[in-house]
Amino acid sequence: MSDPQDADRLRALEAKIAALKEPAEVKDHSEEHYSQAQLAWRMVIELVSGLGIGFGIGYGLDAFFGTQPFLMVLFIFFGLAAGVLTMMRSAREVQRKQLAAASEDEGDTRG
Repeated sequence: MSDPQDADRLRALEAKIAALKEPAEVKDHSEEHYSQAQLAWRMVIELVSGLGIGFGIGYGLDAFFGTQPFLMVLFIFFGLAAGVLTMMRSAREVQRKQLAAASEDEGDTRG
């Protein structure tokens, strides 16, 4: 028949297997990388769209008033400034989120 020592070893082995099958609560770094890449693309799109909108408005006004390329150049600079300001707002938003998360983590460790 079976030895009681074998039964104990079998239970210990089953406990080890069950412990390894439990999902570990580890932060997935690929998810963090994805959010950083997403943020980078968002900033690039904000800058390029600001330039594009400035170009479009300037070109349209130049065509309407017949002042080729004066208003187009002016509005390209306005679009660049608007794109940079929007990027700075996005960066501040992300910084606030990171600071809030850090303060929550700090509060969790204190008590």
